[in-house]
Amino acid sequence: MAAFSCSLLTLPSQIRNLSLTSSSSSSPSPFSNSSSLSFSKNLSHTLFSRGSVSLSTVQNPTQRFMVVCEVTTKKADSAVKRARLSEKRRVYNKSRKSEIRTRMRKVLEALEGLKKKPEAQAEEILPVEKLIGEAYSVIDKAVKAGTLHRNTGANRKSRLARRKKAVEIHHGWYTPVPEASSV
Repeated sequence: MAAFSCSLLTLPSQIRNLSLTSSSSSSPSPFSNSSSLSFSKNLSHTLFSRGSVSLSTVQNPTQRFMVVCEVTTKKADSAVKRARLSEKRRVYNKSRKSEIRTRMRKVLEALEGLKKKPEAQAEEILPVEKLIGEAYSVIDKAVKAGTLHRNTGANRKSRLARRKKAVEIHHGWYTPVPEASSV
């Protein structure tokens, strides 16, 4: 019966020095069968209730056999809770961003349709303004909830306002005032 010890710095103090014994001395490699290895040190049950230890053998190029001990632990309760909350926020933020994209697409499509219409009247912009107001509201709520950064929200609102102004200029409903030069 051969006894081997394994010293690992990454393991908890209770299992830093493990003494492994091989029950079969007839095999050429004492670690050839991992089921024949047993612990010769008593370890507390509470240490293994949070995870498991797996043993495997590795052969170096120098024909030496080493025992590799790996401790796998389950996530702490706080990490599980954090993962659960992160997933809930991800789904919530995804739905808000989807709603923002939908509202913006509706406004932009309405503006494009109005721009392509040759005989459009100034009153036809009123339903588009209502859509723009709804889009602004959704964007502001997303910024307030933290789904969007405030600068991103401002950029999206500005994009809608610029497109609306371009349509108004195209049909002659709005004439920009020329800037006064200070020279």
